[in-house]
Amino acid sequence: MACSSPNEETASEVATTPATDSTASYPPATGFDKTGSDAKAQAVADQVMRQMGGYPAWEQTRLLGWDFLDGSYQLWDKKTGDFHWQKDSLVANYNLNTKQGHAYSSGKDISGTEEGKKLLEKMYPIWVNNSWWLLMPFKLKDSGVTLTYKGPGKLMDGTTPAEVLNMTFKNVGVTPENKYEVLVNPKTNLVEEWAYYPKATDAQPAFRRRWMEYKQYGPLKLATDRTDGKDGRRLDHVYASTDVPTGLMNSKTPVTKL
Repeated sequence: MACSSPNEETASEVATTPATDSTASYPPATGFDKTGSDAKAQAVADQVMRQMGGYPAWEQTRLLGWDFLDGSYQLWDKKTGDFHWQKDSLVANYNLNTKQGHAYSSGKDISGTEEGKKLLEKMYPIWVNNSWWLLMPFKLKDSGVTLTYKGPGKLMDGTTPAEVLNMTFKNVGVTPENKYEVLVNPKTNLVEEWAYYPKATDAQPAFRRRWMEYKQYGPLKLATDRTDGKDGRRLDHVYASTDVPTGLMNSKTPVTKL
């Protein structure tokens, strides 16, 4: 799957004073394309944020964990930018802000080897792509994003109505030429489907997938179903918390999935 284009500034987020009001505003990030984005699309994005827990809940969430489709497992500390990635016997502990880290194989530091260097070089793009597949609805008003309302549509089932948003990017992320259609069910005010276009000018998407099976994970409501209706793809071991267990992000060996 191609990488997405979320905001680089979301690698580390400053902690805010705890709040409980889920109706609090969803402020656009610095660099969000306010001029090119329309009011209708932003209003829909605000509704989505409220349904997924609200902006204060997003700000308070510190640790996120999830399996990705390639069999890897990752943990992201939103406050520090620390990113722990593991697959089989390989582990990488990397900081998304400093772009520095260490790689391990069966607990042995391989950071200086070609294998280790290549793994560490992949960490930032891996975080960009893999976090996008978990958290895209929280990035609708990120830096570099232009968000517009396309109009009414329908989900893949052909009957469920949807409000369709176009999400494009300017000089941000790994692949800024991408475009996404984000389909929001007006009855639930949740993203329930998405379509990926490798280039914004493409007439047809490379894929259209579900964004469903919402459950509560800590402060947030997140979805795990990413199927196209046939392949059964989903994200497992999803976790969200306001706390980070001591030593978790520095483990040299694969950790127990939360």
